[in-house]
Amino acid sequence: MKNVSLLIIGAIIGAFTTYYFCPNCLGEVETLSATIVKPSGIITPKHAGTLDQAFNSRHELISDSIVKRTGGDNRSSWYSLTDINNYIKYADSQATSLGYKMDGLRVYLGAHADNPKMGVGYTTLFFIPTGVPARSEGSSIPFIFKRKGGDIPGGDGLNEGSNGYPPSANYPQ
Repeated sequence: MKNVSLLIIGAIIGAFTTYYFCPNCLGEVETLSATIVKPSGIITPKHAGTLDQAFNSRHELISDSIVKRTGGDNRSSWYSLTDINNYIKYADSQATSLGYKMDGLRVYLGAHADNPKMGVGYTTLFFIPTGVPARSEGSSIPFIFKRKGGDIPGGDGLNEGSNGYPPSANYPQ
């Protein structure tokens, strides 16, 4: 009789606990609302135009003195959203396998190799994953020091975006 009463009390406590701590136990589908967060660094189209115009003198200096090509050098690179999203997933997975926690992407300016048929290679932009070594954040020190990530050694980059049309076109295209 004593065991049966303990079983009943345990079932009642379990039912109350489940009722209060399991909000989705009634079979209701919880919908996650995707909140849109405005990232830091957003600029207006007017500011983008100002940055583009400020780059003109540098671009002309490089194009006129180094790149001897009709129409000038490349000013932009275009990547599809599919390629960007797939690259982020790929780079994050690779970073984890290399023992890093990916925290961002760095964009570098580069140039394709010179080609005897095409001449000096077009300027390009490429992405490299950045991160910090994946280790425990636990510490007995009472201060919190955020580690800033650098390029992940051995992390594959993303290149081969499409050139601008025409390559020397300014913002906006």
